[in-house]
Amino acid sequence: MRKIDFKRIGLILFFSMAIGLVVGSIDFLFGEILLQIGQVRNPNFYKIIPFLAPIGLFIIFLYQKWGKNAHKGLSLIFEVGHGSQEAIPKRLIPLVMVTTWLTHLFGGSAGREGVAVQIGATTAHHFEKYFPEERTSNLFLLIGMSAGFAGLFQTPLAASFFAIEVLIVGHYSWTAFIPAILAAYAASWTSHFLGLEKFQHLLTNQLDFSLFLLLKLLLLSAALAFIGNAFALLLKKIKDFLAKTCPNPYYRIFLVGLLLSLVMFFLPEGRYAGLGTNLIEASLKGEFISSYDWLFKLLLTVLTLAAGFQGGEVTPLFSIGASAGVVLAGIVGLPFEVTAALGYITVFASATNTLLAPIFIGIEVFGWTHSPIYVFVIAIAYFLNRKQSIYGGQRVPY
Repeated sequence: MRKIDFKRIGLILFFSMAIGLVVGSIDFLFGEILLQIGQVRNPNFYKIIPFLAPIGLFIIFLYQKWGKNAHKGLSLIFEVGHGSQEAIPKRLIPLVMVTTWLTHLFGGSAGREGVAVQIGATTAHHFEKYFPEERTSNLFLLIGMSAGFAGLFQTPLAASFFAIEVLIVGHYSWTAFIPAILAAYAASWTSHFLGLEKFQHLLTNQLDFSLFLLLKLLLLSAALAFIGNAFALLLKKIKDFLAKTCPNPYYRIFLVGLLLSLVMFFLPEGRYAGLGTNLIEASLKGEFISSYDWLFKLLLTVLTLAAGFQGGEVTPLFSIGASAGVVLAGIVGLPFEVTAALGYITVFASATNTLLAPIFIGIEVFGWTHSPIYVFVIAIAYFLNRKQSIYGGQRVPY
């Protein structure tokens, strides 16, 4: 019978708590400044958006001057997780934070989750050197990813499942789950204590179970899965296309930045800039959502990230899914609030090839009442995808 090493377990849990506290503090700083940036950008949008292309040049300069392999971003985190890389430079944290703030300030359409995961993974990676045991880097990486996600979104259960399932599709690193969830709760509590607000919208609509309802949900899930697939596929194809046709990163980001500035100048003022939380709020509150909001947000986010601007994909995915859900509500004959919530989690699930994390996002953001529906819709979307992903370093073992 194998002897339980209580000392090792205790040390891992202690490190998990410490990582969560540190990452939660950094997430608070990152998230709070990002919110303030949105308040500065929105009333001055037409004055700021012409400078998106020049600021793109500055972003490339920062990474080429000081970034080294930090320019890989999340791809570097996945490479370390798979063992093909061993080091994550500390400079990744300030670089990705500053360049994401700049992208958002000047009107880029991007998210924040990728930044939070990089913050968490990098922090944990450098904590690992103080642990008195070798070959624990993957464990610490998952702990950090969980803390990073949780500290920003304050969904610790979803963050923990995200960390253990995202590296390899269909594979769950259960040995990391307990320390990951401890770090996630510590990070979530810390960022909340410091003043970062959690987004939550409890659903009030009740749905009567029937075969007809399942058919509606099946149709809805297939449509949302298609949108998530389309986002992941377009992001990859456009990145490849831009890298091939315009290999110089300075030319690439400047030209696409000019295009983004021009397009956004003639669209409704700042509607598709930044995170997309405005579309999420409008979708769930029954405010105006046009039939093309989700499409514009999808295309502009893909162009922003493919060009080399910094930020994540997840909050825009939430925004795309919620606004698409409102449009689909009239087609499938379901309450817009429910379809917006299902769009929020399902497009994310399809674009990231994750199963458990989006279910728990639904539970932690929208409440437990509709959890059987979350499971059904996410499972269908997961079954329909399992190939395309926004994470180029994610492994698909089939």
